[in-house]
Amino acid sequence: MMTTAKLLLHCPDKPGILAEVTDFITVNKGNIIYLDQYVDHVENIFFMRIEWELKDFLVPQEKIEDYFRTLYAQKYEMDFRLYFSDVKPRMAIFVSKLSHCLFDMLARYTAGEWNVEIPLIISNHPDLQHVAERFGIPFYLFPITKETKEEQERKEMELLAKHKITFIVLARYMQVISEQMINAYPNKIINIHHSFLPAFVGAKPYHAAFQRGVKIIGATSHYVTTELDAGPIIEQDVVRITHKDSIEDLVNKGKDLEKIVLSRAVQKHIERKVLAYKNKTVIFS
Repeated sequence: MMTTAKLLLHCPDKPGILAEVTDFITVNKGNIIYLDQYVDHVENIFFMRIEWELKDFLVPQEKIEDYFRTLYAQKYEMDFRLYFSDVKPRMAIFVSKLSHCLFDMLARYTAGEWNVEIPLIISNHPDLQHVAERFGIPFYLFPITKETKEEQERKEMELLAKHKITFIVLARYMQVISEQMINAYPNKIINIHHSFLPAFVGAKPYHAAFQRGVKIIGATSHYVTTELDAGPIIEQDVVRITHKDSIEDLVNKGKDLEKIVLSRAVQKHIERKVLAYKNKTVIFS
């Protein structure tokens, strides 16, 4: 596979940004293979994702970021991220007792669908250790109580740093993440939940939805922020429900939806197609 660079940026919209960025690449003999841009006219913000081949690129790979920051980022007040296709993201999975999202992600990973490494799985319960062992991924148990939460999370963060984790996926992990961990991984912790929030809160949302007679159930995957279940949304979907569906039907349809929506969100993150700005995301095609 040809090594490529992927550049995602946003900045105040001004004339000439697109021309300058593409010129930087073409003048240095880079072959552009993807380009998408969007302007938020309300906020007056320019968003862009561009990818190019590095085979004949004149700027050394390790110096591209410094060159770009000096020549363009400072001039246009850009917030940018640069990624390379030969550097795999390193993903940690957090789980509790529910296995459907974990099985789905590990199946995709094992099938080679994702360009990612999964060095470890962390849990507050031992229930899913057998799943990790089946897929040959180290499993770390951190039982959490109100009294031990701070100390256990400190140990988790040490483990994440040791394994050079670049992002975290909460695969139905039933613990609230601390502000310290969120700040250490800004827009790098992906969560999944049923889209009933805030309409059907609590431990049994599908039961509440059944009692209410809903016609649609949904799932939402988002980045985690300090505001509970209110971070930038990456992916959502819904499935229709009829009066013939039992509570068990709702739960099963909900689980199917959750694992699909979470995996789509994770894939978009791995492929560097998500650009978060304030509390929204721009999702590039």
